[in-house]
Amino acid sequence: MLSVVVNNQQARDELALDLDELVREGARRMLATALEVEVAAYIEAHIEAVDERGRRLVVRNGHARPREILTGAGPIPVAVPRVDDRRTDPATGAKAQFKSQIVPPWCRKSPKVSAVLPLLYLHGLSSGDFVPALEGFFGKAAGLSASVITRLTVAWQADRAAFMGRSLADRDYVYCFADGVHFNVRLDDERLCCLVLVGVRADGAKELVAVAAGFRESTDSWAELLRDLRRRGMGAPVVMVGDGALGLWRALRDVFPETRPQRCWVHKVANVLNALPKSVQAGARRALAEIRDAEDRTHAEQAIEAFARDYGTKWPKAVAKVTDDREALLCFFDFPAEHWLHLKTTNPIESAFATVRLRTRVTKGPGSAEAGLAMAFKLLEAAQDRWRAVNGPHLVALVRAGATFEKGVLIERPNNAVQEVAA
Repeated sequence: MLSVVVNNQQARDELALDLDELVREGARRMLATALEVEVAAYIEAHIEAVDERGRRLVVRNGHARPREILTGAGPIPVAVPRVDDRRTDPATGAKAQFKSQIVPPWCRKSPKVSAVLPLLYLHGLSSGDFVPALEGFFGKAAGLSASVITRLTVAWQADRAAFMGRSLADRDYVYCFADGVHFNVRLDDERLCCLVLVGVRADGAKELVAVAAGFRESTDSWAELLRDLRRRGMGAPVVMVGDGALGLWRALRDVFPETRPQRCWVHKVANVLNALPKSVQAGARRALAEIRDAEDRTHAEQAIEAFARDYGTKWPKAVAKVTDDREALLCFFDFPAEHWLHLKTTNPIESAFATVRLRTRVTKGPGSAEAGLAMAFKLLEAAQDRWRAVNGPHLVALVRAGATFEKGVLIERPNNAVQEVAA
């Protein structure tokens, strides 16, 4: 086995620098190769395009002026290959033009670098800390000064305002996930409570619906948000998934009374275990999992009865947290089995803010609610690209249409019932 022994600090520093340069050089070469392959594929796709003299209309044309792209590996110099494309659209006369999908003409920062800025801000890095914290990693020319962060914050606030004012008449959210996210960001009055709503469209895709300020997840705060969504054209979702915040459910009954509530099992399990001594929490956790993961509603009901028998005598308050919310906890059983996994928790929201909630550092000075909301909006906007569609996306439209599911399986209507409906 070959080993390298570093005898002094200077040699260790030089080795570290060499490793950083090696990473950047490797990234530069891989990016250059990818760009060359992209251009070669573009030219190959149009190799048969020739003019009246038989000359090819799509050929290589050197490289564009080099520029630096800010990436997670630091700034990387890039020279994008150019293409001389002399083809024109016969209908409009517009000239064809090659545009790299890997490095678009406007690209100066990797999307991941842009996404990390609001994350760092919410983690407690104030705008004045960005220069010393990131300059050594991204370079002095990275353009991440305190003034840049301030301008970005203003721009993010404008983006959120436009997002919260858009029309929802062209959207149909069949399922919705709601949660109130509290940040340890010091404001003028108190901690920021951010009301977040994520919806599942009829095609099965998850989409951010709203990011608004709330007062301790109160009924009035949730009701105002839901009424605003209704004014902008949003219809009542079939199911709303949320935690135990009473404000949400009271507001839902007022604004969208036809929407069925589904309690988040992650929050419920945590609440039940908090009401039990540690000596029995392991067994209670398994009993709760048997309810949550039962093969159908009947078996889940039986598991609830077993849980009540085992723990109801000594810890009635813990058992009541399950039995009192029985219908809201088992609501998901009335929908496609493919969707059960998604409807049990508010995971799309929780996962986006998991790292933020673990942090307790705050910004050096008191922040503003608008800035905090803008950061939360940008975090969710960045996370949205990673949300996967629900399983069985084709079944979401059937749920909206009022189809019946028994034990998670679609119940086909008999022919005579279809005729009666048609009549």
